[in-house]
Amino acid sequence: MADDARELVLRVNREDYRVRADGGERGRDRGSGGGADGGERLLGVLRDRLRLTGAKRGCDQGVCGACTVLVNGEPIRACLAIAANTTDREIVTVEGLAADGPLTDLQRAFVEGAAMQCGFCTPGMLMALAGLFGEDPSPDEDRIRHAI
Repeated sequence: MADDARELVLRVNREDYRVRADGGERGRDRGSGGGADGGERLLGVLRDRLRLTGAKRGCDQGVCGACTVLVNGEPIRACLAIAANTTDREIVTVEGLAADGPLTDLQRAFVEGAAMQCGFCTPGMLMALAGLFGEDPSPDEDRIRHAI
């Protein structure tokens, strides 16, 4: 089936999404579809195709971190990642941190510490720190500063 060769299956927040390069989307009904050709960035697929808008488009150069998501537990800059290279991996966006219940300890700490600022970069900071704490539950201050 030629059409299937142009389809990406992305596992995002414990759900599978099928995004086709020809401009359609199958699987979940998330508004208008869209293509994911070989060079489309993960950030565009998440925001524009799947309507998961927690990861923000900031600098589009991988510097600011507003677009950070976890791929197999590792923080990556979604503005630089090619969507096709993330198939067969577990992608977690900020929407997936507490999808099944109450806020995580990290999210609660941000709320209690008034760490929101304007809120634009908060999802990226949460995801960068979620990746760090997943790797090291007791990082020192230098590692925390480096992560965000």
